[in-house]
Amino acid sequence: MTDFEKTRSLFYLPEGIVYLDGNSLGPLPLAAEERVARLMTDEWGELLIKGWNKAGWMMMPRKVGDRVGRLIGAPEGTVVMGDTLSIKVYQALASALELRPERKVILSDSGNFPSDLYMADGLIRSLDRSHELKIVEPEEIEAAIDETVGVLMLTEVDYRTGRLHDMKSLTKKAHDKGAIAIWDLAHSAGALPVDLTGADADFAVGCTYKYLNGGPGAPAFIYVAPRLADNVRPALSGWLGHETPFAFDLGYRPGGGIDRMRVGTPPILGLAALDAALDSWEGVDMADLRQQSIKLCDLFVAEVEKRCPMLTLGSPRDGNKRGSQISFLHGEGYAIMQALIARGVIGDFRAPDAIRFGFTPLYISERDVLKAVSILEDIMTNRLWDAAEYKQRALVT
Repeated sequence: MTDFEKTRSLFYLPEGIVYLDGNSLGPLPLAAEERVARLMTDEWGELLIKGWNKAGWMMMPRKVGDRVGRLIGAPEGTVVMGDTLSIKVYQALASALELRPERKVILSDSGNFPSDLYMADGLIRSLDRSHELKIVEPEEIEAAIDETVGVLMLTEVDYRTGRLHDMKSLTKKAHDKGAIAIWDLAHSAGALPVDLTGADADFAVGCTYKYLNGGPGAPAFIYVAPRLADNVRPALSGWLGHETPFAFDLGYRPGGGIDRMRVGTPPILGLAALDAALDSWEGVDMADLRQQSIKLCDLFVAEVEKRCPMLTLGSPRDGNKRGSQISFLHGEGYAIMQALIARGVIGDFRAPDAIRFGFTPLYISERDVLKAVSILEDIMTNRLWDAAEYKQRALVT
């Protein structure tokens, strides 16, 4: 059994704070501070540019990629780190479209993260080849997969509601109809068991600053199925995706396998923090994590519905049909969340009316859940959210 008291001790958690926003930004792993400081002094400081060879900086995107891969069911050598999630979406989608040149429909749903849809729209405009981005409701996805679809592009866990897509069955339907499947794992990696190999996914992308606790702006990852990796063309043909980057050829030749999805110089400080954060997962059984996650979420839902009837559940009630987050809906959701934050319960708000809470068993306990609900009950019962200072919108919600 996974010892979640032990994993909790690996994180810096401010005194008096109940942190239910790890689905947006994970807390600081204690090991990350030391690791980054050591890299800055012993490696960057002492080695200077020699660090690329002597400290192994150049191979960090692959090394850390393999560590992330173990959490998402990806074989060694199929995941590489770098850039941002939006860039990785662009890379995956551009490559996927070239694999199905005769198909013009990109199918997604209204629960997909808007940035993924923005990147698709921008790519369509740049290509100017009559592609169409078709967006349907999440429950209509399976029926919408037909012979016109070239690429199915979905986020496995809805960022607003936590609703969970069935990756395996939808990927099979896509393949049966001749389409390529891309999965965004932003709210899946580190939140629940993922098996890209078992699901036969073609591409997957994700960020690492949420449940993987890599820190603000931590590098994203991309996965390409081994059967495709040596054949896909990288649309962003950056120098580190070249077969021999330091030959400085004027012509581009893609590297082998996943290396061709590298673009520019890797963010070494960010990778070091993420590498240290991934130490927290050593000894964690993902089945235990999933069981505890559902238990915490179910407890939260039951207690909030009992004590705060003025809030409406915005997430699937069945724990097996959602990720590791819960949303409740209210017309004054933004003010409610600001009142909670002022009392030391940190979640976030997603327009138009969702107060959102993430439950990460690595550092969240039943005690935290019950404390958060008690504070929420006081805020709702006594309308403490109804204050001017809680209604002034900040830049980040």
